[in-house]
Amino acid sequence: MRIELLTAPGCRNAAAAKQTLTDCVNALGIDVPIIERIGHYPSPTVLIDGVDVMYPQAEAPIGDACRLDLPTPQRIIDALRARCPEALG
Repeated sequence: MRIELLTAPGCRNAAAAKQTLTDCVNALGIDVPIIERIGHYPSPTVLIDGVDVMYPQAEAPIGDACRLDLPTPQRIIDALRARCPEALG
């Protein structure tokens, strides 16, 4: 499993998104590193195996933008469980 946090430089929501993601990974007992990427991304974006937790049917996001649809704990947990069914949490 690959867990990524994409943020743009100076994103005000980056720290909160990182904490939410870390809390979800820890709550489910998943021992996978979180890859943090800072660049020209809609920020913040959480990808699980390359899939955006907020829009699983869409292509991976590109371009600078401040996201209004911040990754929620429930979406992150649902995405993690879908990719790692043995996660109990």
